Amino acid sequence: MPLTATHIAADTATVTVASQMEEIADWSRRYFGPWWNATPAKAPTGAGIAEGSGALVLADTGPTRVDDVETLIHDYGFAETDYAGARTLVSRHDGVTHAVQPAERLAYQADRHRITIVGEQPQPVAVAAARLARELVRAQLLADGWTVLHASAAVKDGRAVLTLGDKGAGKTTTALLLARQGWELLANDRVFARTEPDGTVKVLPWPSAAAIGLGLLDATGLYDRVRERVLAGEQLHPTQHPSVTEALGDGRREAVWRADGKELKPQFFPDQLATWLGLALSTEATAAGLLFPTVNPEASPAVIEDDRDLTEGDVFSTTTEDRYPDIFGLIPATASDNATVLVKQLGRLPHRSLMLTHDTDANSALLTKTADDITAA
Repeated sequence: MPLTATHIAADTATVTVASQMEEIADWSRRYFGPWWNATPAKAPTGAGIAEGSGALVLADTGPTRVDDVETLIHDYGFAETDYAGARTLVSRHDGVTHAVQPAERLAYQADRHRITIVGEQPQPVAVAAARLARELVRAQLLADGWTVLHASAAVKDGRAVLTLGDKGAGKTTTALLLARQGWELLANDRVFARTEPDGTVKVLPWPSAAAIGLGLLDATGLYDRVRERVLAGEQLHPTQHPSVTEALGDGRREAVWRADGKELKPQFFPDQLATWLGLALSTEATAAGLLFPTVNPEASPAVIEDDRDLTEGDVFSTTTEDRYPDIFGLIPATASDNATVLVKQLGRLPHRSLMLTHDTDANSALLTKTADDITAA
C-alpha cells in the first residue's frame, strides 16, 4: 500500500509524517498547518526512508507489532516513566530506543531522527504521530539555538508580548484577552525563543491543543459559539475529558474539576482557535517585553510593584520538562547554554507585573494598555 505524507517546516527544522493511512498524515497537516508550514508531500520510498530524507515519523496500525515491541522491551529490560500523560516503558539497545504505552496500546522505535509508531486504532496513532513530529522539530530547533519557554504570546505589528508564570497564573487568559482585542495569538502555553545576532529575540509557535476553561469561554463571549458547534456534531481535540463534552452539551458554564483538584477544560485543535473562536494566529514575531500576571478575584486589575523576573525555571529543559521528557534522546547537549543566554537577553526587555481579577472587561483594558505601552517602547 502506498504511503501518504505531510511535510512540516518551522524555521530551519523539517519533518515528514508518512503513513499508509491518509487520515494519519492529514491529522498532522491539520494540527500544524495554522502555525507551522504543514503541506502534503511526496512520501519517501525505498532508501529514502532509511537515509537522506530528513527527520521522519512512520506511523501505522498493527496490533501484533505492538505486542512484538512490548516483548522486546521485556527481554531487554526497561525503565518506567510518564510521557504525554501515559505510563511508558522505555528500553535502549544498540543505539535504538524502544518504548511502549501498554494502556494506550502504542509502541515506538526511534533511531536518531527516525521514529516509527504503531498502534491498534488510527486516531491514537495520529495524535501520537503529530506529537512525535513536534518533538523532532523541537530537537532540530534546540540544536539551532532555540529554547522552549513556559509562556503564552500575543503579537501586534510583528512585536510579541510574552506572558510567564506558573500554572494558573493567567498566561492563557492574558493571551486570549489580547487576541479578543485584535492582537494575534502566537502561543497559549509554550513558545520557542532565540537570541538573534542583533540582540533581538525571535519567537515561534509551539503548536498544541489549547486548553481554555468553560468559565473563561463564557466570560469572553465565546461559550455559545463553541456549544453550537459541539451540538452540531463537530469534535474538539480527543484529549478532552468526556465530562467537559457533557457539560458543553448540557449548557453548563461552571468549571469542571477532576477528583485531584485539576480543572478540566475544553481542548481546541490549533486550527479551531481561528475557525471556532475567530482568533488571528501569528507564525513568528520579535519579543518586545514580558508580562507576569497574578489572578486574585478580590483585587482590582492593576500594574503592581513586584520583583518577579524571568528565571531559568521558566524554561523547559531536560530537568524541568514534566510532560514530554526526552525518552528518545533527541535533546542536544547545547540546549542549556542557549537557555542561559536567552534568559539574560529577555531580562533586558521591559517587563510588568499585573494583578488580574475576574472582571474580564477591566482585565482586557489593563492588558491592552500595558501591552501597547510595551510594544510601542
